[in-house]
Amino acid sequence: MEMIGRGVIKAFEMIISRDPEIVMITLLTLKISGIATLISILIGIPLGVILAWSNFPGRKIVISIVNTAMGFPPVVVGLWVFLLLARNGPLGSLELLYTPTAIIIAQAVIASPIVIGLTSAAIMQVDEKMRLQLKSFGATKWQMLLLVLRETKYSLLAAVIAGFGGVISEIGASMMVGGNIKGYTRVLTTATVMETSKGNTDVAIGISIILMLLAYLVTLGLTIMQHREVKE
Repeated sequence: MEMIGRGVIKAFEMIISRDPEIVMITLLTLKISGIATLISILIGIPLGVILAWSNFPGRKIVISIVNTAMGFPPVVVGLWVFLLLARNGPLGSLELLYTPTAIIIAQAVIASPIVIGLTSAAIMQVDEKMRLQLKSFGATKWQMLLLVLRETKYSLLAAVIAGFGGVISEIGASMMVGGNIKGYTRVLTTATVMETSKGNTDVAIGISIILMLLAYLVTLGLTIMQHREVKE
């Protein structure tokens, strides 16, 4: 308990003093995970809608693959992204390995199946009678899509929250493709591991508390938006 207490005190010290390195790491963490989540939204919601509405051979297999991918260990994703971006890999010429972009790619790969799966599940729960009714009223496919997305917007926002939560707290992929380079690719999770390995347990606990606080504040903001729209 004494160690945890020191970690809590250290976290407050770093927050109050606005430690430059911690501020930089926190902002980079938010930037990387935010962009990765945005990419997963742009990919996941359209694919989730297609998966929910389309009937094609092997659809159940695709759904099962997406559901499996939702639980992929981040370190496995990191390994495959590493192989993809390595110097002798297919995209090695781009020289993206050990850059923030590499972490964004890995995190987007982690978050996308989550958004696809939850979006697909939300769309499939929409009553078929609603779609038939909209069709009978002469609604176009785009109008039907917009209305269905509006009907499921709370579930879609939950998918976004789940996607963000899945990437901001992961460590394996970020460490593997980012390299934990000070001032460049070091994020809160990799900094926590580094400080722990150095024996600076109080600093590691402090950073982990800042990470949890950051994740909570972002999730809280999205949740408030969700509940506000429900009331309206």
